[in-house]
Amino acid sequence: MTSKVTYNGKLRTTATHLKSGNTIITDAPTDNHGKGETFSPTDLVATALASCMLTVMGIKADSLGVDTDGASAEITKVMASDPRRIAEIKVRIKMPAALSDKHRKILEHTARTCPVTNSLSEKTVQETEFVYE
Repeated sequence: MTSKVTYNGKLRTTATHLKSGNTIITDAPTDNHGKGETFSPTDLVATALASCMLTVMGIKADSLGVDTDGASAEITKVMASDPRRIAEIKVRIKMPAALSDKHRKILEHTARTCPVTNSLSEKTVQETEFVYE
């Protein structure tokens, strides 16, 4: 078992990662009857995409002997209705400018083929932009 999620009432849950004991609290978003005081479940999905991209790029960068420490991602989630779902996830990844063109190409491909990318519905548009600064 990976985790346990408990419904706390008032549209809030607590998810516990069983191996570490770390927790994440979620709220329903304000546009869906919630408080919006923390991540919503769909926020976590969008955020997981960027986290996965950065993680697999880090793994690949280590194997290439390249430093990507400090890389970051900005995420925008766009919701659709009828049915309510994530319609689009926009990820803007900021990477070190010192990376060679070869390493940039390898790392961008790695990000675009991460496990979360491959797990999302084909109906979910994924837009990824890489910025080197």
